[in-house]
Amino acid sequence: MNSLRTFSDTWRHRYLLGQLIKRDVLLRYRGAMFGVLWIFLSPLLMLMIFAFVFGQVFQARWPQQHGPLPFWVLLYVGLITFNVFAETVSRAPASVRGNPSYVKKIIFPLHILPLVPLGASLVHGAFNFLILVAALAWAGGLHWQVLLLPLLLLPIFLLASGLSWFIAAWGVFIKDMTQIVPMLVQMLLFLSPVFYPVSAVPAALRPVYLFNPMGTVIEAARACVAGQPIDVGRWGLALAFGLVASIVGYAFFQHSREEFADAL
Repeated sequence: MNSLRTFSDTWRHRYLLGQLIKRDVLLRYRGAMFGVLWIFLSPLLMLMIFAFVFGQVFQARWPQQHGPLPFWVLLYVGLITFNVFAETVSRAPASVRGNPSYVKKIIFPLHILPLVPLGASLVHGAFNFLILVAALAWAGGLHWQVLLLPLLLLPIFLLASGLSWFIAAWGVFIKDMTQIVPMLVQMLLFLSPVFYPVSAVPAALRPVYLFNPMGTVIEAARACVAGQPIDVGRWGLALAFGLVASIVGYAFFQHSREEFADAL
């Protein structure tokens, strides 16, 4: 449960982790006609579809929206935030189970395997961020505060890493986790304020949303992009929750790793 050990162990194997992330990203696009260009093309095409459907067809506006930003930009901000979490956690159950040869190598640092999907999601998130900046410039809403967005996502990084360690350990023993977790993540997508603001939630349910760290970070990210004040207090609570989740998830993973070889 030593918090410093959680991060020092990861930092000590940063080069190996970087190489595994690089291999993971390149293998995903190997053999494709456009190769790694899909990292840029996929979010760009998605944003263009959002702009057409929600901007031209539905002409949707954000509830109680103030400012020049169109609906599809605010929606895209929520999806960027959620996708970093979703991609990481959805792939976590197979991160250790899918690499049995590493489990049998006693000197291999198994705890970095659940972080590989997180690193890959950050690579995709970086390209999403560049496209978002271009979209803000095109929509006339670009300002310096958008540079704070990567920092505001820190609670999501910590929460995703903690859940990945926890789920990866369970995934070794329970094969059904590869089916259960993506389904739960899909449900969380609609239970988090990705397609709507917290202000649109019925008053009776709003306190539940306020305790959701995912919702807190999404709301903070939207406020950042829109140039509005950020609720630093709630964001700080989300950061503390993510830190605790990361430490507990790492401790559970290290406690369970001795049984991995027998289970596989």
